[in-house]
Amino acid sequence: MPVVKKFSDLDLTKTYTYSDYLLWQFSERVELIRGFICKMSPAPSRKHQTISQNLNWKIYSFFENRPCSVFVAPFDVRLPIKSSKKDTTVVQPDLCIICDENKLDDKGCNGAPDLIVEILSPNNSKHDVDTKFNLYQESGVKEYWMVEPEERFVLVYTLQNEEYIGLKPFSEGQIIKSPLFSEMQITVNEVFKRINKENH
Repeated sequence: MPVVKKFSDLDLTKTYTYSDYLLWQFSERVELIRGFICKMSPAPSRKHQTISQNLNWKIYSFFENRPCSVFVAPFDVRLPIKSSKKDTTVVQPDLCIICDENKLDDKGCNGAPDLIVEILSPNNSKHDVDTKFNLYQESGVKEYWMVEPEERFVLVYTLQNEEYIGLKPFSEGQIIKSPLFSEMQITVNEVFKRINKENH
């Protein structure tokens, strides 16, 4: 497949591989879900960016002297999906933690991160709640956080026997408890710091 410089030149009814993905040189951000192109939302809102920065600051500080790496979007993660052809799923989580350095290469992560965080927005919530939930579960992501900016709570799912088990939602005034990283302490208030409830 030749280099593609315009998103409009792609056929959205066809399936593609990671090798094809590497030849795309247009400005639009996309993910590859079981071979199909999924165009990502425009630039994240200020609220989204603030939450991402808050989380990254807290999580990066925790892992600074620990043998795990923290990455924020845009960062390619190639997921191993058993029910799909190899190298046909590439996602860009808002934030991910990877403790196995063998999964890291110059192009991103090749394998399931240990923990993934997605920040929901009105135009991508179904994608994160449904599509990505299933992808992360099937590929073996051990823990998945969904941050809900409008209602200001955090959902934490942990993988047990290849299925996600959800904890009670963490809301303002509470400390988020990670089953995977029990020493990591992040309050919900810190996640939503510098965000007024009326701001979007």
